[in-house]
Amino acid sequence: MVNLASTALPEEICPPALVQGPTEFNQVTEIVAGVAERKPPRAWYIAFTIALSLLGTLGCCLAYLFWEGVGVWGNNQPVAWGWPIVNFVFWVGIGHAGTLISAVLFLFRQNWRTSINRFAEAMTIFAVMCAGLFPGIHVGRPWFAYWLFPLPNQMDMWPNFRSPLVWDLFAVGTYATVSLLFWYIGMIPDLATFRDRSVTKIRKVLYGIFSLGWTGSNRAWHRYEKAYLLLAALATPLVLSVHSVVSFDFATAQLPGWHTTIFPPYFVAGAIFSGFGMVITLMVPARQLFGLKDLVTMRHLENMCKVIMATGMMVGYAYGMEFFISWYSGNPYEGFVFINRAFGNYYWAYWIMVSCNVIFPQLFWFKKIRRNVWAMWIIAVLVNVGMWFERFVITVSSLSRDFLPGSWHYFKPTIIDILTFAGSFGLFFTLFLLFCRYLPVIAISEIKNVMPEAHPGHHGEEGE
Repeated sequence: MVNLASTALPEEICPPALVQGPTEFNQVTEIVAGVAERKPPRAWYIAFTIALSLLGTLGCCLAYLFWEGVGVWGNNQPVAWGWPIVNFVFWVGIGHAGTLISAVLFLFRQNWRTSINRFAEAMTIFAVMCAGLFPGIHVGRPWFAYWLFPLPNQMDMWPNFRSPLVWDLFAVGTYATVSLLFWYIGMIPDLATFRDRSVTKIRKVLYGIFSLGWTGSNRAWHRYEKAYLLLAALATPLVLSVHSVVSFDFATAQLPGWHTTIFPPYFVAGAIFSGFGMVITLMVPARQLFGLKDLVTMRHLENMCKVIMATGMMVGYAYGMEFFISWYSGNPYEGFVFINRAFGNYYWAYWIMVSCNVIFPQLFWFKKIRRNVWAMWIIAVLVNVGMWFERFVITVSSLSRDFLPGSWHYFKPTIIDILTFAGSFGLFFTLFLLFCRYLPVIAISEIKNVMPEAHPGHHGEEGE
């Protein structure tokens, strides 16, 4: 019998190992726990200061908004849905990859997810928090937001359950709840490891509380794995349902450019596309700063590049199909909307979208690009830029040209629009940097499960 571990084979036949450096379990624990136990690098303090400044800017913008009203935004007629709804859909999409990596790839037993799932799960929670911010402040008078809930009130008002905006409340709320539980349950064994390694009283108490008395017994592991599997099964339908429901905000309208049945699968593919782009955007710097190259290998990054390339082609197909549907329908209004998107007042936004979402990801066909961290990081950033512009094009270009030319208007964001959006990144990165500083950034137990040492007699990873 041929021992693949001792035979030099091409990567196509015998892929590189998922863990490269550590050869013992305790080395994995030292690497991951060391991120939270050691003093962070200077770059972390610089990034945290910038993120905190942007978060303060967000607070100031919201205070000004509540004091003055939504007139401080650039929303007008007919573009009543401006940047807030664009940012909402953008942030929900960012959080989509977390559920896919954590739940779907787990159910399909894709072991390459083990080094990146914790990053993706954390990203999901923080992105959904940023997304939930915008509908809350978009209602105009947020102190009356309880009117949106099915509760008796002095106005005798009840929400319209046929409204897609109410569907959003339930879809995103369910998504956030299940994702938070999935993230937290998965961290319990690692929090117990941090508890046992703590040298200060406050860390020992806090990690002890959140590890829920984890003992590491066979019974504890059995119940943990059953709960994790159950939550993965519950979260998997959310990959398809959540962003499909978000797409209904547009698709159930009678507006040309929105009223199309391709939106649910198109939005789901785009959400996975942008979510993986953000995972690479976050992971490449973190991998470098915290010394995680042995655990987050080039194989993990390359697989994510392949997913981005595949979903990018789906998004490109959807763009082309929209033009085909508008032509085939014979509806002059529908045809005008799409011609106007490509060659009208917002042509610059449309072609930025196409360039970032369709053209640049095709560079991942080349292995040298997929294995160059600088190239993949730049393309991942461009993917996120392109996906924001996609939501901008769908929302603004469709609304700015109404049925009556007399009501046409050009949308321009105000400085409050821009700073509020920048501030949402401050909220996201502040939470993410705190996560990197105090919580296990990689699932220690799952990494150990894919190491050869966990499988006696196993040599290499055939066909992984």
